[in-house]
Amino acid sequence: MSIHIGAKQGEFSDFVLMPGDPLRAKLIAETLFEKSVCINQVRGMYGFTGYYKGRKVSVQGSGMGMPSMTIYSTELIKDYGVKTIIRIGTCGCIQEDIKVRDIIMATAASTDSNINNLKFENKNFAPAASFELMNKCYNIAKSENISIKAGTVLTSDIFYEDDKMFWKLWAAYGITAVEMETSALYTVASKYRINALSILTVSDNIITGEATSSEERQTKFLGMAELALKLSL
Repeated sequence: MSIHIGAKQGEFSDFVLMPGDPLRAKLIAETLFEKSVCINQVRGMYGFTGYYKGRKVSVQGSGMGMPSMTIYSTELIKDYGVKTIIRIGTCGCIQEDIKVRDIIMATAASTDSNINNLKFENKNFAPAASFELMNKCYNIAKSENISIKAGTVLTSDIFYEDDKMFWKLWAAYGITAVEMETSALYTVASKYRINALSILTVSDNIITGEATSSEERQTKFLGMAELALKLSL
């Protein structure tokens, strides 16, 4: 057990999917895993282990925001020996050529958070994905005719932004979408020398206002999870 995770040693696979929503973690386990077992319910942040095509895999909710992702990913690595973490989450796109329900592979993450500034004493750290995972993910997607876009994302501490045009500067520099956890995951993964990747489904378009429902975000976005699971093989 760790401070925030109640699983016993050996119950997690070394390969873990991390959706923000714990109910999405439950859905993934029930839908895509074989022999799924719930191994964590602390704070309602569900974790499950099962098998995907004979390979032991796990899924663990991360919660929303960088502090929550930092806590859960750190404990998975330090206390349970996890070697690969794939974030599977949602994002809001800020480029006109990206549509709602598209899948984005986050190559790196900018942020408006002060967490890394505190850690690196106001020096800029550039958290990026594992090239090994990105290359494998891209090749799988192409071989199976899965439409996927690769690009940088913005990990933001603010969901309800007062400045409604905040996205324009980031978009001008090529940022594809806004979400709330990737920078934290990539930073933790860099520190502990593990592989990490964020695969994100576009839930809304910040430019046009088009958006999916909360029910669809919780129950329908399984394509990215299936793609992520193929990285375990």
